[in-house]
Amino acid sequence: MRCLVVADLHYSLPQFDWLLNAAPQFDAVIFAGDALDIGSPVDFRAQIMVVRKYLSLLSRVTKVMLCSGNHDLDERNAEGEKISRWIDEAREYGIACDGDSLIVADTLFTVCPWWDGPLVKQKIDDQLRAAAARRLSRWIWVHHAPPVNSPTSWGGKRSFGDVELRQWIETYQPYTVISGHVHQSPFVTNGSWFDRLGTTWVFNAGHQYGRPPTHIVLDIDNTGDSTMAFWLSAAGEEVIDLKAPLQRPASPIADVPDWLTSLVTSSGRATGPIPVLPSTPVN
Repeated sequence: MRCLVVADLHYSLPQFDWLLNAAPQFDAVIFAGDALDIGSPVDFRAQIMVVRKYLSLLSRVTKVMLCSGNHDLDERNAEGEKISRWIDEAREYGIACDGDSLIVADTLFTVCPWWDGPLVKQKIDDQLRAAAARRLSRWIWVHHAPPVNSPTSWGGKRSFGDVELRQWIETYQPYTVISGHVHQSPFVTNGSWFDRLGTTWVFNAGHQYGRPPTHIVLDIDNTGDSTMAFWLSAAGEEVIDLKAPLQRPASPIADVPDWLTSLVTSSGRATGPIPVLPSTPVN
């Protein structure tokens, strides 16, 4: 099973175009939040309409999982907590959204919402408890914010991660947690696109401008013989073996698989240095 992982596209239509072009090569696309951009001059309702069209097209070519991020919140529930109603409505396309758990091949995926208060946080707690009862040997979470005190949540001066997520990871030890939110983490000193907490691998692809977005590819052999994670960005391309202990730095991609070469050449990849990022996360 091959999964294409992205996050924080923030209504970048060239990046959505790239994603739509790349998606057919994968068994699943995992979108870890912030499809929209609350700072954009484009009206929020127009952004939702356009992104929903992309999601509809994506869902026709592969399985799609989408969690809400802090930029995706468009309503408040009865208790006044912010939620993403439009992401819930993406289920009409067969997309797995906030609150869903599903099995693809031999992997259980759990998609968590962005939480803005104690009630939604409790829903996540209940969701994880229920999913744990049906967990498989591989259990992957999609949660926009990475865990606190991890290189994947390091913004250059402090951690911008989620305290509760780290506690949930310690409790359940899923196979992998897919996140985003902290744009700089893979590009700053003491930050990284990957981490390991106990037996759980944590990923944050980071954010760059232009086409394509930074992205991660999980190549998980159902036999367990090959479990690799590839990170591709304008700053370089790296790979780690998920069956090996945590090692830093990651290795450059030396032997590029044919299918990964095809992804790069057919979809286009940004070249040259990434833009200089500010000292605090743009998330």
